[in-house]
Amino acid sequence: MNFLILNISLAVVPALILLVYFYRKDKQKKEPVSMILKVFSFGFLSVLPAIVIEMLVLQFFPARFSTVNIILRAFIVAGLVEEGIKLKTVLIVAYPSKNFDEVTDGIVYTITASLGFALFENIFYSFGPVSTLLLRAVTAIPLHATASGIMGYYIGKSKFGSSNLKYKGLFIAVLIHGLYDFFLFYGSWLPVLIIPLLIIAGIALSNLYKSALQDDRYNRRS
Repeated sequence: MNFLILNISLAVVPALILLVYFYRKDKQKKEPVSMILKVFSFGFLSVLPAIVIEMLVLQFFPARFSTVNIILRAFIVAGLVEEGIKLKTVLIVAYPSKNFDEVTDGIVYTITASLGFALFENIFYSFGPVSTLLLRAVTAIPLHATASGIMGYYIGKSKFGSSNLKYKGLFIAVLIHGLYDFFLFYGSWLPVLIIPLLIIAGIALSNLYKSALQDDRYNRRS
């Protein structure tokens, strides 16, 4: 019982810490807590259709485990399906809302949906070894937040500019997410590349966040 409590804590706490961190980071014009909870909840539940789609897609992949198989699983199953589901969640739940009135909101809401998604995944892994949860706490959860946060910047820009920009964001998120899973699935020495990947993605997200804040101030959205 104590083991299960520890695992569930490791599954839940990292996602909630990042959720609070990014929510508090939005100091210019905070989003309503009710909207944050709503988007987080839908992000959590979005894992269910993602699982169904992933299972269907896997039927068309070669059964033999090869480099091609790993690439397809990393970029299509993990990257495209999961980031695509997050994009759809934000477009349905947050995008039409009157509260989505800044470019930065795209980042905040997409990260929120991604952390709900990551929390569900972590609860699933909580029945496994502690080492897996620790690895996910320091790599997988930040991966979800940074890749989706970058996509969120382009979702925000698409609301106040070209609607096609959200697909640019999706492409970048799939690339980052796919690389993470490719490094992890392929094994050998490649998993060490996950750390520089997360650092680069984190720096990119930080720069885009600053750009979004400047955009919102310049266009008097705050």
